[in-house]
This record gives sequence, C-alpha cells and structure tokens, in this order.
Amino acid sequence: MFEQYAHALNERFPGMTIEGDHYPPPMLRSTVAQALGIIKFILIGFIVTGYNPFPTLNVQTPSAFTWAMENKMYSCLMLFFISNAIEGQLISTGAFEILFNDVPIWSKIETGRIPSPPEMFQMIENNLRYVQPSSSS
Repeated sequence: MFEQYAHALNERFPGMTIEGDHYPPPMLRSTVAQALGIIKFILIGFIVTGYNPFPTLNVQTPSAFTWAMENKMYSCLMLFFISNAIEGQLISTGAFEILFNDVPIWSKIETGRIPSPPEMFQMIENNLRYVQPSSSS
C-alpha cells in the first residue's frame, strides 16, 4: 500500500521526499509469533525424523500427532503454511502514518482507516500552504 501512495505522491509533488518503514507490533504479539516459529520447526523436525516425544514425557500420543507421523509431507506443509499465516497476522500492524516535516498529519492507528488519495493530497497541500511564505509584495 505504501508503494502505491508513494508513487501517487511523487507524481503530484515531484520534489517531496517520501519515506516508509514498518511499524513494530506490540511486544507480546511479537514474542508469541517468535515462539510459534520455534515450535513450528521443532514439530516439523519431530515429524520428519519420526521421533515421538510424548512417551518420554509420560503422556499419551495425541491422535493428531499420530496422523502427522503417518502423513509426513502433507502435515509438514500444512503446519508450515498455517503457522506462517498466523505469525503474519500476529506481526502485522497495518499501521499507516503520514508525517509532514516530522509532524504527524494522519495515523491509521488513531483513525482506524487509511486516507483516500484526495484526502491525503488535501492534507499535504494544506500543510504546504502553512510552510511556504505567502508571496505579498
């Protein structure tokens, strides 16, 4: 989304510097996503090698794990893609911040939405009017 807005802004305001960066997710969500990634690879390792850790833990082997051991390729792919989708949702903030001369003029976090291109152009034009000195003789 950022690239689309940056392109539109460059067309409308050719000399303007446009920067974008990722807005970090909350620490808890980031930590849960990292833990999920580690668990994913441990489970895939168990499935591929055929190691069953449950008897060592004196716990009955869950039927889902037995099924995964019998269907290694399918279960590894399913585990990989589903956990990646969950991790992606956990670390995605969808933040969209617009700053003009280091002053925030729009925040998706505060408003809950992304501005339309006309709204964004109007905000920038209004701020440009305040920054540029009026040409009075």
